[in-house]
Amino acid sequence: MIIVLGVGNSLHGDDGAGPAVAAGVAALGLPGIAAYDCGTAPENFTGVVRRAGPDLLVIVDAAEMGLPTGSVRRIPLERICDTAIGTHMLALSHLVRFLADAAGEIVVVGVQPACMGDREGLSAAVERGVLEVVRCVREGDVGRIEVMG
Repeated sequence: MIIVLGVGNSLHGDDGAGPAVAAGVAALGLPGIAAYDCGTAPENFTGVVRRAGPDLLVIVDAAEMGLPTGSVRRIPLERICDTAIGTHMLALSHLVRFLADAAGEIVVVGVQPACMGDREGLSAAVERGVLEVVRCVREGDVGRIEVMG
C-alpha cells in the first residue's frame, strides 16, 4: 500500500502544491493508493498512517530548494532541515522521525514554489510539478524523481 500526504495551505499560492498532489492522486481512484490533504497539520494524520502501515509513505510539500519554480526533488530525510519547507505546525523532520517505524519507506518530495503569499491557485510551473508527482505515484515510480543535490 502507498499513502500520499499532501502538506500545505491552498490559500497561500504555491504552498498548495502538497494538497494539489493529494487531490490529484485521490482522483485517480487506484487500488492500494490512498491520498490525504493534510493542510497545515500533517500530525493529525499519523494515526491513519500507523493503522495502515503502508509499504511507502510519500509526503509532498512546497520547499524552497533554490531551484527553478516547479522543480520537483526527493529530499533526503537527513536534509529536510536544509530546506525552507512548510508553513505547518510540526516540522516535517519531527513527523518523519515519529512515523519512521510505521511505514516500510518514507519519501519526502518537495516542489519549488514561486509565490506563497495570500492568494489562491498554483503558478503554472508548480502545477506542472504537481502533475509530475501525480504521474510518478500513478506509475509506482517515485524513485525516478531526482534527489535534491
